[in-house]
Amino acid sequence: MQEIHIVDIRRLTEVIKSRYGYDFTNYAISSFKRRILRILELYRFNSVEALTKRINDDPAFFEEFVSEITVNVTEMFRDPSFWRILRDKVIPNILLNHKKVSIWHAGCSSGEEVYSMAILLKEMGILENARIIATDIDDEILERAKSGVYAMKNMEINEKNYVRFRGKNELNKYFEERNGLAYMDKSLVKGVSWRKHDLVNGIVFNKFDIVLCRNVMIYFNQNLQNDVLKKLHESLFKYGYLAIGSKESLIWCEIANKFIVVNNEEKIYKKIKE
Repeated sequence: MQEIHIVDIRRLTEVIKSRYGYDFTNYAISSFKRRILRILELYRFNSVEALTKRINDDPAFFEEFVSEITVNVTEMFRDPSFWRILRDKVIPNILLNHKKVSIWHAGCSSGEEVYSMAILLKEMGILENARIIATDIDDEILERAKSGVYAMKNMEINEKNYVRFRGKNELNKYFEERNGLAYMDKSLVKGVSWRKHDLVNGIVFNKFDIVLCRNVMIYFNQNLQNDVLKKLHESLFKYGYLAIGSKESLIWCEIANKFIVVNNEEKIYKKIKE
């Protein structure tokens, strides 16, 4: 296995930042190193220097690089108990004071979470009253999310999750199987706005009742997590809800006192201060 030196990583991130405006300098170093090693192997580069040169010279390859570096394995109704709390407590609370619910999936990856949300809202009878924005840094993965086409072999875990979520139907009511692929029902996401957005450098662009940013920040160091959490806080209405990943935490960050814990196990928080 190749040895990767910090100086090589620094040079790589500097080139990416100056050439394309993407800032990877605050990614958690061990995670970033692992992904760089994977890319070196995958594309048969003999050094980080060679990879850096290719990125600098080839914008199309840089898009592939972003896809690989931000790759996010996800599934529908991941952590089913989280989705039950959303359905049984969080969304009913929002609807006490609002006719509509606005939701941002920040770092939506290949879209499984967005389809999960749409199914949940449909089963609650309020999909038409929801405004959903789904964003990701990676164009290619956004296209995949929009298409709503998944390998049938992945649907087994999705179906198990859905059963544990205690959905009203069978999950296969929401997709068609063709040639080993599951084609999700497009009407579920007809009201979804899919957008490219960089959580690190992107602006705060709207206010929401719920922001989901689950298993995205585990790749960031503490400074970057802090910056992103400030943006997520700013993106919520007062008394809106923030959901982060099960291995992530708000406890140590600067805006921790602006939230209360709704559910510690599922990492759901409520904004109580601007």
